[in-house]
Amino acid sequence: MGAPAETNKSRFLPQTWRAWRELVPREEEAVNPGEETVQDLLDLVCSPQSPWALPEGSSAEDRFLRELAVQNPLMLKDTFLYSYFRSLRVVGRQVSLVDKDLLKFLNLEELVLSANRIKEINAANLPPTLKVLELCGNQIASVECLCAHPPPVLQHLGLGHNKLLGPLDSLYITTDHWPNLMSLDLGFNNLTDLQGMIASLSTLPHLRLLVLQGNPLALVPYYRGFTIDSLSQLCVLDDVTVTSNEKHQFHGLSQRGDLLACEAQFVVTIGSVRGVLDTSILDLEPGPQGPFITYSYYVTYDFVEDKEGEASEYGGVLAELVKPSPSAEQLGESIPEEAKEEAEESLESGLTTQSPLGELEESLILEGSGALSKSIDSAEELAKLQPRIDPRLCPSPGTVLFSTVRKPWAEVIACNYEMQHTLKDLVRLRAFLLAGTTLTIVEEKILSWPTVLSAVDSPLPAKKGKGENKKGKKEKEEKDKKGKDGKDKAGKGEKELAKNQKGSKKKELPKHLRQDLPTLRVLGEGMVALESLLAGEPLVSTVCNFGVIRTLDSDRLTFIRDSKNKKAKKENRKSMTAMYDSDYQPEPLSVEVQIQLKQCRSAEEALRALAL
Repeated sequence: MGAPAETNKSRFLPQTWRAWRELVPREEEAVNPGEETVQDLLDLVCSPQSPWALPEGSSAEDRFLRELAVQNPLMLKDTFLYSYFRSLRVVGRQVSLVDKDLLKFLNLEELVLSANRIKEINAANLPPTLKVLELCGNQIASVECLCAHPPPVLQHLGLGHNKLLGPLDSLYITTDHWPNLMSLDLGFNNLTDLQGMIASLSTLPHLRLLVLQGNPLALVPYYRGFTIDSLSQLCVLDDVTVTSNEKHQFHGLSQRGDLLACEAQFVVTIGSVRGVLDTSILDLEPGPQGPFITYSYYVTYDFVEDKEGEASEYGGVLAELVKPSPSAEQLGESIPEEAKEEAEESLESGLTTQSPLGELEESLILEGSGALSKSIDSAEELAKLQPRIDPRLCPSPGTVLFSTVRKPWAEVIACNYEMQHTLKDLVRLRAFLLAGTTLTIVEEKILSWPTVLSAVDSPLPAKKGKGENKKGKKEKEEKDKKGKDGKDKAGKGEKELAKNQKGSKKKELPKHLRQDLPTLRVLGEGMVALESLLAGEPLVSTVCNFGVIRTLDSDRLTFIRDSKNKKAKKENRKSMTAMYDSDYQPEPLSVEVQIQLKQCRSAEEALRALAL
């Protein structure tokens, strides 16, 4: 925007016989009636309400140039401007090329070209007076382009959030190219060779500030200790001050660098699951022909595949989903006592009873959250093997699914899960941490049916021999003799006999059951961000909240069923009172999760881990 008044032409006329100081009008001089004074123009420039006011955040240089344009506009020539600027910031302007016109800035000391599209820079086009060069957030793939003619007095070089990768870049970070470098930012690239990089950085005599976090090489447990012990002159590493205690704790670690393994270690811990809907309250009581239904719950998460051998040793969910079904004997061990008793009573009565819970089944499903009503589609890869697998249970490319142990329903399901992951592919690990992991709560439903033994499978009755007949007669005589001992003993014996017969039925029931393939349903799914582990945080601890999937009616039905248990009566009374409260809200579905990046706190700890 130009000057406020176009009539102020007297100050722009060439007056070579005057000195430049005389170009500024004096207040005592007479001015044309339609021309503002210099002070009036300065007020318009400096006033916040003026349309010519500078935007917020303007530097002192901006204000000086604006005032100079009012006081002495003839000085604003190219030669003056190129020599005046000492700092130039061009941020987020889609710059892709740095040409030789930058050399016109004769006194430029700071150049900031962050958040642009620069892939390569010709160092010959950089002013030799530069002390600060910031190129963060571009697309530079190698430092080599800067080493042809590097600014000789450069003190800070910022190359964070670029595309540097491979061990060759460490060859260009030496004192031969950057003899005066005091601060270096190489964070959030794909640098993997820690020992090679530290060897090159140790040649920089003036280096005091260093940023390497966000690179794959910073994920190894001994990264900070090895770097501090190798660069004794370092004052700040990854924006954290290097203390004398750290130097003492990690003393001598750099001498054992060749023995340190280039691998990262993580510990995943999954705690308690809360707010799970007990789906069994919606099922009918089983008849003599079944089905007998069992439910179990577990949590899955995807992680980068461990180093060779560990993935197959621990196994993921993928392997468990397609494994053969357990035998009838194994199935009997997993059936709870309540299901056995219900099955026994149904077999004895020979009648199929209607559960009172079934009347509310339809209303509960309609009132539940969307997570329960979603249809479950088949996964393409496993459709042939397991047609009822939710696609959300299949791992994303480059990862493996891991799961907790299956647990029966409870108000609070304690997973007590802990898994250590050791990873050598640090580049792929970094990409995984940037993307995060997906956490899923799964319900597994298994239907079991009683089997009818064929004539071939049923055991034949054994023929009685002469010896057995004599033995039977003897046993009969003994029973008759015992029967004369008294009516009291006889009554007691009848009760024990009935009890034993009932117990024998319970034991025989699981041996004649077959089970269908499990039906899996995802109750909740969410993403856990892990990028903070790249930024230096050692731990991600969170509670994933998937929303409410239970209803007031379902909680009441669960209470009615559990109230039959004498031990839980007192606790149930309190919960039932809370249910009838107008402010009652079912607990949301949630799970506790922690993911820790292992870091060594001393040289002894790093060497101890090496021995293990």
